[in-house]
Amino acid sequence: MRVTAIVQARMGSTRLPGKVLKEVNGKPLLAYQLERIAHSKYIDKVVIATTVTHKDDVIVEFCENYGVDYYRGSEDDVLSRYYGAVNQYGGDVIVRLTSDCPIIDPVIVDETIRYFFENDFDYVSNTIEQTYPRGLDTEVFSKASLERTYKEATLSRDKEHVTTYMYSNPKCFNLGFIKNKQDYSQYRWTVDTVEDFELIKLIIMSIYPYKRVFSWKDVLSLLAEHPEWNDINAMIEQKKV
Repeated sequence: MRVTAIVQARMGSTRLPGKVLKEVNGKPLLAYQLERIAHSKYIDKVVIATTVTHKDDVIVEFCENYGVDYYRGSEDDVLSRYYGAVNQYGGDVIVRLTSDCPIIDPVIVDETIRYFFENDFDYVSNTIEQTYPRGLDTEVFSKASLERTYKEATLSRDKEHVTTYMYSNPKCFNLGFIKNKQDYSQYRWTVDTVEDFELIKLIIMSIYPYKRVFSWKDVLSLLAEHPEWNDINAMIEQKKV
């Protein structure tokens, strides 16, 4: 079973335009994320799924400079973008990641993939009931599930968010959900605003120089030493689906 990770990325964020290529110590956030994904034991290929709009030419340039495969598709119909990427690059199992999660933990990604394989699910996620910090979000689903969703989904919500049709139809898909024993959902390690970026910048600058592939528990330890950092983006609300 070939596992393909597809990272959706575009420059047109409404709250923080260009966030995916914002730099920390001269390195784009997307580069940090790809470096971390590369340590997955299960992922065979990584593809950046961006859009055909002119403003995303810089993401294509980034991919070419870093030697990363990419696919260009619809800006709003992200479901069709994923479907096109899978048709071009293949994959029996798809890992959906978003480019606003630059410190995603490859161990968490692999735990989600392993849970998918061990239980013969159509779809697995660690986000439906949030117990991990926001920013470790991982979804895994079969190519067949993606194809069915692409053919059947009609709502704009389902086309924008790719997987809502799957987890909203438990009679059609065999669903699996991962929950952590302790609830850490109060932490926000995604990048959607200036405040989010400031926190992620502090985290990367504090840990990366001496531990390039740090774990999410390393981040917890760092924030225990600097609890005031949690206040930087505590007021930011996650966008609702």
